[in-house]
Amino acid sequence: MTTTRTIDPKLDLMLTREIDISASAAWRGWTEPELIKQWFTPAPWKTVGCKIDLRPGGEFMTVMQSPAGEHFPNSGCYLEVVKDARLTWTSALGPCFRPAPAFPDVPLFTATILFEALSDSRCRYTAIAMHLDEAGAQAHANMGFQQGWGAALEQLVALMKKVQSRPS
Repeated sequence: MTTTRTIDPKLDLMLTREIDISASAAWRGWTEPELIKQWFTPAPWKTVGCKIDLRPGGEFMTVMQSPAGEHFPNSGCYLEVVKDARLTWTSALGPCFRPAPAFPDVPLFTATILFEALSDSRCRYTAIAMHLDEAGAQAHANMGFQQGWGAALEQLVALMKKVQSRPS
């Protein structure tokens, strides 16, 4: 199944990078809770909790911890799961596609992460955050989408290079 994404620059934020890990390594980093906890939140923040039910309708939940120790839970619902290629989830829905409550000051969005193999050890990584309106997209941009998601991606790449170099 091929799904085309139409990007609206007024509503959508996008980060694309060619990275020095395979699509399958990037996929692992996104789909194994113990790995996500090591890279998902840009330092000095931490991800202290993660739950993954990797199927359409399954929950994707993280708990971020600020440097001051405050906890920020985030939950969403997977919409699309294509191994080593594509993950889509939304914060507008909870598990089993049930409507989710909105968090104050946090825009609802739907995210797609694309993993495109370029070789056995490189891939093109694209993160897309789609918003309902321009205000939500701007609020997410102002929260540091490019810097934060870029820093987290660098942490993912560094972690997966270490994981791949460990002897089995």
